[in-house]
Amino acid sequence: MIDPRTFYTEKINSYCGQIARLKNKLLLSSMLRLAVFIAIIVGVYSFFGNTKGVAVVIVLGGALFLFLIARHQNTKYKRDLLLQLIDINEKELKILNRDFHEFETGSQYQDPTHRYSHDIDLFGVGSFFQYTNRTSLQSGTDAFAGLLTSNDVLEIPQKQEAIQELASLPKWRQQFAAAASLVQTKTKTTTVISWLKEYEVFVPKQIPLISTLFSVISGACIASYFFGLINGYALFGWFLIGLLISGFFIKKVNKLATHTAQIHSTFEQYYKLITQIETQDFKASLLQHQKKKIEVSGQKASSVLQKFSRHLSSLDQRNNILIGVLTNGFMLRDMRVSHHIEQWIMAHKEEVANWFDVLHFFDGYNTLGAYAFNHPSQTYPSITQGVSVLNMHEAGHPLLDPKRLVSNTMQIDAGQFFIITGANMAGKSTFLRTVALQIVMANMGLPTRAAQSQYTPIKLITSMRTTDNLTQDASYFFSELQRLKYIVDAIEKDTYFIILDEILKGTNSEDKAKGSKRFIEKLVQSNATGIIATHDLSLCETADTHTQVENYYFDAHIEDDELYFDYTFKKGICQNMNASFLLKKMGIVD
Repeated sequence: MIDPRTFYTEKINSYCGQIARLKNKLLLSSMLRLAVFIAIIVGVYSFFGNTKGVAVVIVLGGALFLFLIARHQNTKYKRDLLLQLIDINEKELKILNRDFHEFETGSQYQDPTHRYSHDIDLFGVGSFFQYTNRTSLQSGTDAFAGLLTSNDVLEIPQKQEAIQELASLPKWRQQFAAAASLVQTKTKTTTVISWLKEYEVFVPKQIPLISTLFSVISGACIASYFFGLINGYALFGWFLIGLLISGFFIKKVNKLATHTAQIHSTFEQYYKLITQIETQDFKASLLQHQKKKIEVSGQKASSVLQKFSRHLSSLDQRNNILIGVLTNGFMLRDMRVSHHIEQWIMAHKEEVANWFDVLHFFDGYNTLGAYAFNHPSQTYPSITQGVSVLNMHEAGHPLLDPKRLVSNTMQIDAGQFFIITGANMAGKSTFLRTVALQIVMANMGLPTRAAQSQYTPIKLITSMRTTDNLTQDASYFFSELQRLKYIVDAIEKDTYFIILDEILKGTNSEDKAKGSKRFIEKLVQSNATGIIATHDLSLCETADTHTQVENYYFDAHIEDDELYFDYTFKKGICQNMNASFLLKKMGIVD
């Protein structure tokens, strides 16, 4: 088993050494380009007045200079990739030290109307998302947030298998994440897909033939000029004809170039990510299924995307005056390149969405693999179809500091409902969130913080943090009633594990007790499974008349005028409440 801290530290040291060597290469490359540029200037100066000589120097020198630029850019990419890999490993070490509050919170995904995400610290500062998220693409982040909130209980063993395999591939995951982090998209992938599907062709079908013939004639004219068979005026006249033909389509080409400039980076980087997926031999069925989506008959999707990226690069080079003017005048280059782009769009526009989805899937699932790799002591729940819905042994909240964690054991069967009482700050709410995250993580296929657990897949629904809605003029109490109605309607259509925390807080004590008791009885009669935390001991009487209901509690005791908690889940009813003691202890009352 690989130790995460050792792995990350070794990778940082290794990549730092490689960075130093690449910096020397980049310095040498810059000096070489400068030398070639000076040589071109000297050559032009030396042949000044000799048109043919100047042309040869510019063409050959320019070609060499462009080659050196391309090689320099490739070296820069390798350097940037290494910098990202160092950053990834440093970030992992910080998170292992529980220093993660500077990272993205995922607050944009908070939704009070969701089945559970608003109640269990899934998003926001100090949330499970902030602790876990390792995505590099925005669409991958969306995919990960979707996994957290999906409530999907299907194919959990397949999900576990996929996460276990990705956890065993830390180097591959990091290479993918580093490459993905270098993607600088100017346009959302949904916009790209929409533009491709709606694109209308404007280049005539005969352009490849016309461009080829025009280029051949141009080559003959240039050769004839160098051998003195025609004068410069004839060559220039032919050049102007080429510019006029290109100019006829210039508005549409400019429009195409504007759009492709916005998506070029996406395709340039995405084909590299696709390549990493294609070259990795996955064993898990879920990963194999995703990999098959990027297969293209007779060729690799990465090659197809790379080809399109090259076409986009070619069109982008028209902004270089030397290339844009000369090649359009002699070769009708804009029209030929635009034709290649249009042919690609027509052939592959329906496949792009699938390719993008696969990348977003792997970006999201790499996060799950990283979590599993970082927590080798956590266990994957055994998926069963037995009487027990959740049987967790020595389970704890995944975000709690191990030094402060108190583990608990609980078994709850289908149709059972637990009423949990306890003193303030005794651990009731933390326990509810622990159970909730056990279910959410198990449904995602993640290992959970438990010595072992058996789990019959079930969807989750909660009511723990009801808020009033001033924009809709809804009081706190009415908002809570709406939430409870939402739960009742949901369990009539599907099976859920229900978690409630102190319901009907917005009314008086007597009314609250009656209403809460009747609501629990309704849930029990509906054969619902779940738990509720409350300070109202009268609710515990429900267990006297309903065998499906059991009472549990978290205790507190006062010793030497100090309040102590053991945070241990126990069977029975709490007898020690602490509100009065705390009021007095803090000097609020006498």
